[in-house]
Amino acid sequence: MKKQDMNRDWIATAETLSSALPYMQRYDGAIVVIKLGGHAMGSDEAMETFARDIVLMRQVGVNPVIVHGGGPMINAMLDKLQIKSEFVNGKRVTDKATMEVVEMVLSGLVNKRIVQAINAQGGMGVGLSGKDADLITCEETNPDLGFVGTPVEMNPAVLHHLFENDIIPVIAPIGAGRNGETFNINGDTAAGAIAESLNADRLLLLTDVSGVKNASGEVVTELKAADVEEMTKAGVIAGGMIPKTETALSAVRNGVRACTIVDGRVPNAVLLELFTDHGAGSMIRA
Repeated sequence: MKKQDMNRDWIATAETLSSALPYMQRYDGAIVVIKLGGHAMGSDEAMETFARDIVLMRQVGVNPVIVHGGGPMINAMLDKLQIKSEFVNGKRVTDKATMEVVEMVLSGLVNKRIVQAINAQGGMGVGLSGKDADLITCEETNPDLGFVGTPVEMNPAVLHHLFENDIIPVIAPIGAGRNGETFNINGDTAAGAIAESLNADRLLLLTDVSGVKNASGEVVTELKAADVEEMTKAGVIAGGMIPKTETALSAVRNGVRACTIVDGRVPNAVLLELFTDHGAGSMIRA
């Protein structure tokens, strides 16, 4: 690389940092809940990049909360243990044996991998699940699905204690029942419930699509709740995007300033969404 080209790169980097200042000031002290899934969990390199972005957020005064999924890892472990899974309307039936595997994989393998990645970048990540400190109390979602839960009570006090000590919470979507049960929770649903309980400034749902698309197939960068409802009724929003937009609508109607469905395949997607004009997905407001 020529010296002139190197100078241009350095200048561009300095300009990027300078232009991010207003956004850093805007989000100083803000709580941002991030649902981690898809591409960002798919490789060590992507995990390292994500962890560095999260540590940078904490460094500039943002309070990030990570809520993660782990479906492919659960499937792999069930296959390894030769435990068969049944599905009802596309949703996994979670019996007691399956629930034990789900908790082991999410609260153990996946959770600690994320925590370790954050700590390797100089942050202080702490792993927990919705069962810790009664963070998430659940009720059964549907008897046909077994131990699949819907959050009904939240206790976010433990998260505020962690914020006060510059600790980054990494939460597995497992909840406790009122009678000692353990429930599996959809990752997006858990992230939304946590964001609502914290009155978070932002909820970011990382996914493997570019965002909410209109009837012409173009990504819509900003939507109001009414827009989402109309597009859903018209069948424009369909399939796997519906649970995400439902989570977004619930969040923005219950205290969260905005929810963005973020394209997690884009490098540094979280930083682009928070600290630039460009963004990296579809933002939904009330």
